[in-house]
Amino acid sequence: MPLKKIVKAPNVILRKSSKPVKNIDESVKNLIQDMLDTMYNASGIGLAAVQVGVLRRMIVIDVSKKDEEKKPLCLINPTIKSFGKDRSTY
Repeated sequence: MPLKKIVKAPNVILRKSSKPVKNIDESVKNLIQDMLDTMYNASGIGLAAVQVGVLRRMIVIDVSKKDEEKKPLCLINPTIKSFGKDRSTY
């Protein structure tokens, strides 16, 4: 899949509200794969759709260590319901 250009601050798109994903179709699946490929290529552990210029409520994450099997996670329309007291440093 093609790598996406990562949008960086102070780009105004990063301040815009993203829209919910209504249907998980092929275009969404392709975007997820593109985001994962882009994130891995940038040696990142997380990437939101807005960071590749797409105003959709999606994020991909993979916090597996370098010597571990990749375990990607995609969150679609995530909401934060509460914050725990525990903190973790990667």
